Amino acid sequence: MSMFSIFNISGSAVSAQAQRLNVVASNLANVDAVAGPDGQAYKARQVLFQTTPMGSDGAAGVRVSAVNEDNTPGRRVHEPNNPMADAQGYVTYANVNAVEEMVNMISASRSYQNNVEVMNTAKSLLLKTLQMGQ
Repeated sequence: MSMFSIFNISGSAVSAQAQRLNVVASNLANVDAVAGPDGQAYKARQVLFQTTPMGSDGAAGVRVSAVNEDNTPGRRVHEPNNPMADAQGYVTYANVNAVEEMVNMISASRSYQNNVEVMNTAKSLLLKTLQMGQ
């Protein structure tokens, strides 16, 4: 494995975690949503990662393989005066759990930061290696 493949591997992880952060932000933005553009309640989305070969040296990186919707039923609240209420007076809210999404956000943010730190450390080591030859 080449020293330079570290940048490819960490770069792929940074890109994947950035996409995960975007999905978490979308979920948090819709935590109290009643209906989406299609008239249905918003469904939380989850990112699935997959390892992927990065080159001929056998190194593997990560990529987002899919963004799936969570099909658990949304929270139903009895609000008969709400214009979005059904015939029984219940309003179905998004199935987003704000606490879980905050945990996902912290996890994705830390993973992003760790991979940036890996790239900075690799860069520093490469620079020191070049300075030894002077």
